[in-house]
Amino acid sequence: MFGASFFRQNTSVSAYTSGEKKIPAWVAGLSIFATYVSSISFLALPGKTYQSNWNAFVFSLSIPLAAWIAVRFFVPLYRKVGSVSAYQYLEGRFGPWARVYAAGCYLLTQWMRAGAILLLLAIPLQTAFGWNQAWIILVTGLAVTGYSMMGGIRAVIWTDALQALILISGALIVAFLLVWRIPGGISEVVRIGIEWDKFDPGSFSAGWSESTFWVVLVYGLFINLQNFGIDQNYIQRYMVTGTEAGAKKSTWMGSMLYLPVSFLFCFIGTALFAYVQVHPDFLPPGLKNPGAADQVFPYFIVHDLPAGLTGLLVAALFAAGMSTVSTSINSSATILLTDFYKKFIRAEPGNKKEMQVLYLSSLLVGLAGISIALSLQGVTSILDAWWALASVFSGGMLGLFLLGFISERTQSRHALAGVIAGVILIGWLSLSPLLLKGGPWSGLSNPFHPNLTVVFGTTIIFLTGFLLSYLAAKLRK
Repeated sequence: MFGASFFRQNTSVSAYTSGEKKIPAWVAGLSIFATYVSSISFLALPGKTYQSNWNAFVFSLSIPLAAWIAVRFFVPLYRKVGSVSAYQYLEGRFGPWARVYAAGCYLLTQWMRAGAILLLLAIPLQTAFGWNQAWIILVTGLAVTGYSMMGGIRAVIWTDALQALILISGALIVAFLLVWRIPGGISEVVRIGIEWDKFDPGSFSAGWSESTFWVVLVYGLFINLQNFGIDQNYIQRYMVTGTEAGAKKSTWMGSMLYLPVSFLFCFIGTALFAYVQVHPDFLPPGLKNPGAADQVFPYFIVHDLPAGLTGLLVAALFAAGMSTVSTSINSSATILLTDFYKKFIRAEPGNKKEMQVLYLSSLLVGLAGISIALSLQGVTSILDAWWALASVFSGGMLGLFLLGFISERTQSRHALAGVIAGVILIGWLSLSPLLLKGGPWSGLSNPFHPNLTVVFGTTIIFLTGFLLSYLAAKLRK
């Protein structure tokens, strides 16, 4: 209802897509943070640290450097371009094909992301409460679609801000209760964590096939550069504040807030492990095997928190998922209008027609996410295959952006060759473990850790385009 209350303020495309640049920086910052934290991270980080160690936290250590690069270079670039679309810049550098390629890849990944988050939000809630999975998807998806469609970017950002506060407060409360219910408190959590090597950030070896400290750190840097450099979810946030200084402030706030919160999620996972060690009869037999680690946190929320606090944590879990899905809906609708409708159907449709396209696009994107979530119920193998394909779609975007941003002499044909080379490499890295697994060609499967896919793909796109432009310049001389 709060999100839908912004309906009357959407009198123009600028109001719907950028809030007429009147969003306070602190609210935009909370929205950036809420976009970072999905229901996946709300459950996966505690589950990962409960099962193993703090290797997953290393991802967050790359954020300060990525945020500095974004504030120093990316925010001024996009504010100067002045378009609410992240991909108009690519058209200016390499032509229409680059814009269509990046925008198309973005839409495909966002639609599947919305569906995957709705599904992955429903699974633990069904396990914990016995609720019907399809109804969870439908009710949550329709609610998010409704307020995102009616309220536009103002609804998305302001509800993101409230959802961020809810999920932070929920995480703080559950961390406090875990420590309080363990005899010896935080010192006992630390003792058990040290005894079981739970605080280990991962191996510092130079191996490429395992999730070492360095692999996760480099992966985190590339993913965060992709977020800040070419992801419409984030670029659109650069345009909602009145000044460039406000955009920089919100970027710093949103990114740096994720660092202590991810620390908190990891601590919850370690504290859960300590809690189970102290109360060995707490978990039922089905949740004691390592494969059920992601279910331990939801089980604790439902079965060991007082009434009221259980509701707060369920609300926090929903908030984490809804904030990410609403962002995908609004950003996808914006791209459908600016990069496809106005590009290929009608360049100057007028304000009324543009608003109709935005409303209809928001509705269709939301329904697409719901449909994908419903169709993927119980089909984890297809979900795994999609995430591999998502790497192919999104992996080329960062390399193309960096090529245009860093190498001024790179021309369209050089960039296209780089993208083709990069997508082929990313396709092999992502799909070979699924397609060649156990077969006669299994020796040709990707030997590297999956996290390195985006690293290698981005690098080969940049190097191919850069070297081709360098050789072309030499031949002209």
